[in-house]
Amino acid sequence: QVQLVESGGGLVQPGGSLKLSCAASGRYAMAWFRRAPGKDTEFVTSINWNGGVTFYADSVKGRFTISRDNARNTVYLQMNSLKPEDTAVYYCAAGSTVLTRQAGDFHSWGQGTQVTVSS
Repeated sequence: QVQLVESGGGLVQPGGSLKLSCAASGRYAMAWFRRAPGKDTEFVTSINWNGGVTFYADSVKGRFTISRDNARNTVYLQMNSLKPEDTAVYYCAAGSTVLTRQAGDFHSWGQGTQVTVSS
């Protein structure tokens, strides 16, 4: 298990941008999931340990970008063109492989950060 700490959430207007950060050490595959009120946890994006491989959910492709800076032990989620339906608690997670979108395959989770998209 690894300790993960997210930051950067907040309130933003539709069409706006927000950047989330996740402090995480170690050579793990990393992912962002989100959970909206009354809905299941949803895969958003993932990145392998060296940043060379990334995957995105269709709902965020072209708007969100995942990246990592291993020297700073940080994973980022840049979110652009935000929509009200992006409103959720966002979690970063660490796992042994990037080749999965199942939340159960990730062994470590952060506490979550709220993102609210509203005018």
